[in-house]
Order: sequence, then C-alpha cells, then structure tokens
Amino acid sequence: MSDDDFMQESDEEEYDFEYEDDEDEPDAGEVTIENKYYNAKQTKLSDPDEAIAEFLGLPELEPEKGDWGFKGLKQAIKLEFKLGRYEDAVSHYKELLTYVKSAVTRNYSEKSINNMLDFFEKTSAASAATGDKKAANFMEAFYELTLTCFQSTNNERLWLKTNIKQAKLLLDHQKYVEVMKKLRDLHRACQKPDGSDDPSKGTYLLEIYALEIQMYAERKNNKQLKQLYQRALTVRSAVPHPKIMGIIRECGGKMHMSEENWKDAQSDFFESFRNYDEAGSLQRIQVLKYLLLTTMLMRSNINPFDSQETKPYRNDPRIAAMTDLVEAYQHDDIHRYEDVLHRNPDLLQDAFIAENIDEVTRNMRTKAVLKIIAPYTRLRTSWIAEQIRISDAEVQDILGFLIVDGRIAGTIDQQAGILELESDVDADRVEALSQLSAAMSGLAAAMFNSTAPSLRAAAGNDIGGGGGGNGGHGDPGSSGGFFSNFSSSNRGAPRQRAGRSRGGAGSAMMV
Repeated sequence: MSDDDFMQESDEEEYDFEYEDDEDEPDAGEVTIENKYYNAKQTKLSDPDEAIAEFLGLPELEPEKGDWGFKGLKQAIKLEFKLGRYEDAVSHYKELLTYVKSAVTRNYSEKSINNMLDFFEKTSAASAATGDKKAANFMEAFYELTLTCFQSTNNERLWLKTNIKQAKLLLDHQKYVEVMKKLRDLHRACQKPDGSDDPSKGTYLLEIYALEIQMYAERKNNKQLKQLYQRALTVRSAVPHPKIMGIIRECGGKMHMSEENWKDAQSDFFESFRNYDEAGSLQRIQVLKYLLLTTMLMRSNINPFDSQETKPYRNDPRIAAMTDLVEAYQHDDIHRYEDVLHRNPDLLQDAFIAENIDEVTRNMRTKAVLKIIAPYTRLRTSWIAEQIRISDAEVQDILGFLIVDGRIAGTIDQQAGILELESDVDADRVEALSQLSAAMSGLAAAMFNSTAPSLRAAAGNDIGGGGGGNGGHGDPGSSGGFFSNFSSSNRGAPRQRAGRSRGGAGSAMMV
C-alpha cells in the first residue's frame, strides 16, 4: 500500500484508542476480522473483485453489527462504484445505512457518509468527463437513501449537507424546477421561526446562496442574481469554505461583465481566483482566464501577473493562449492576435469566453483599421480587409461605426468599395483662415471703438469753429477762415455758394 493510499484511508476513518491492561488479550475473532480487513485492502489494487468479496464477508464474521462490518461495506461500495457496478453499490449502501443508528457513533457515521458522497460525486464527474453518464444517474439514489435515513435519526447537519449536494446534482442536470423546490426547503431549514436567517447556520446559508446564484447565472436572470449576490456578501456569521466564496465571486464577475462593468468584474474575478487557489480548486485556472479577458476589455496596460497571487501562473501552459492574446492586444498586434485565436480553438469552447471575446476582437480590429487608414485620404475597403485578414463587409461595418462615432471624418461608397477621408491638412488650413478672419474683424472693431470718441469730438470742433466766425472770433485755422481764404481767390460763385451753404453764418466773413 502506497503512502498516498494510507493517507487517504486515514482521512476517511477515525480510530478510537483504548488503553487496556497489559494482561488483557485481544479477542481471537476480532483479530481474524481485522486481519481479513487489511488483507483485503492489500489486494484491492491488484485484484479488486477478490477484495470486494473479502470486504463483503466481514459483516458475517461479527456476532452483531459493529465497526469492522461498517468499514468492510464502505470499502466494497467504493470499489463497486469505481468499477461501474452501480446497482450493487446502491444495494450495499442501503445495507450500510442500517449501521448508523446503533453500530457506529454519530460523528463517525456522519463523517464517513459525507466522505462517501464526496467520493461518488468526484468519481461520477470524472466518468462524465469521459462520456460515461451512468454514474451521475445513480447519484440521486444515494442521496435519496441518505436523506431518508438521516431524517429519521434527526441528524439535521448531515440532512442539510446531503440536500445541498443533491441540489447541486440537479443543477448540473439543469432541472431548474426541482432545484427551486429543493432550495426553498433548504432556506426554510436555515431560518428562525420568525422567518429571519439563523446566524448559527450561516455556513450552510452561503452554500445555498452559491447554488441559487449559479442557477440564476446560468439562466441569465441578472435581476435576481444581483439581489442574491448582495445578500450573500452581507452574511457575516459564517466561515465558509473558500470554494463557496469562489463560486459566489465568479458569478458576480459574470454578472458585472453582462453589464459591461469591467472594473467590478475584474475585482470579482480576482477575488474568485484567490479563493479557488486557496481551496486548491482547478476552477482557478478558468477564472484566471476570465481575469485576463477582463483586462483586455478594460483596455488596460497593467500586467495582470504583477500581483503576488497570479505571478506563479505566469508561465502555466494551461493559460498560455490567453497570455499570448493579452500581449498581442497590449501591443496592438492584430496578426498575432488572430493567429493565437486560430491556433487555439479550444479557447472558445468556454461559452463565457466565446460570448465576450467578440468585443475584444472588435476592439483589436478597430485599432488596426485606424492605424492603416491614417496616412491616406482615399483607399479601397477591400485592401484594408486584406491587410487585417477579415472580410470586406466587416471592414465597412467598422468604418461605418467610426464615422458615426465621430472618430474619423469621411464617406464610404459601398457600391464601389471606396473610403474617402477629409484631409486633416485642408481642415487645419480652413480652421486657421477662419480664426485669422475672426481675429481681424475683432481688431477692426476694437480700433473703431477706441477712436470713435475722438472722431466725434473733432466733428464737434468743426461745427463750433463756424459759430466763432459768426461772432467775429473765428480762428484762421478753423473752417470759417479756410472758407474765407478760399472765397477770396476768385474761384467762382458756385464754390462761394457752396461755402455759404456749408458755413451758414460764415458767409458774412467771405463778404
């Protein structure tokens, strides 16, 4: 028996040590049963069928039901389930449950049954991954037998655990109506008589919330999901398993992604990764991919592997494709980005990544189009498509979005497949001339406004000088003196009449 096998068996079984007097000798029959049990354990790897027969023979060797018969049945059932002998496993499991009422202690039976159900769950999941779904079909029988047994013994703790496991199985099979009924029963079991949550059952309550959140996430019911998510985060009376918080945070991140709230999604995915990592769950790798996806959607240049928690996974081959995508995105390398997607089609097997990667791809192609058209004012859309390795229709769709969004100024002739852009040089020249014209108009207006008072004063002085001539006090430099001198030069009557008409009383001086 290997060390790993020994440790596994030690985790599953509890041994009570009794100190006896040296004079007491162990019962011969008990020694025989114990030897038979350990001999069967030695042969279960090399000859599992013989080991099953040996384990099933142990109950007959005990005069009444006891520990060794319970242990023998437990080992036989696990081997039968692993070998695909599910009907035999169910039959012997029913026999095993008869031991829990009196043959073994309450704590030991509870721990053993819970460990067995975990074993069945992991084995059936592994079988389903290889295409064998028979194990999953028999899981419900194990749960029903367990619930019937422990409900009659009033073991509420194991009843809650088994119901939660059964609800998870139903959720995996997408039996949402049955899941809802099971969750309602579980919620009632975790409430006080007044209907409020029982703080002493906070750990179970979080597990129930996690299942309900998963169900609403699968059904894309974001309204209910958001309410439950907020309620789950407010539970303070529990010390939940990190995997439970990982599930809650993962669903929260997906909810934020559907709302295009990239920042909160990134925060939730990071917390989910940290919890899964602490729990040792393989789901941490998938959530790390979601975290990298969110980094691209945020258009962030921050390296997601700078944190202490993610740094050990920088070179993990399981996320190498996503890491290459992030590097291509941050360097605006559209060809490398498309090559990574083409070489790793398994990336899109995850429905969540496939749903959100389109937005990242569109961002990449939009940046590539802007980079290509920058030096030109007129070019064919088919040529742009060749450079980015996408269809002409996709290019025209991107260009149309850029024009409507105001990020480029131009028009598309879809029939001819030609993009015409307005020249930035011409636009700058027109803008500069417009600014110069406005400046000159402003300057002229300012000059007129500043000289207008002096011009009005000068005009007033001209009129005042004519009045001085009428009074005999005209200045020779005034308009009256000017007209007098002009009239004495005998230039003709018309000029003189004109002078009289302009000067009015000044005509007396010209006489």
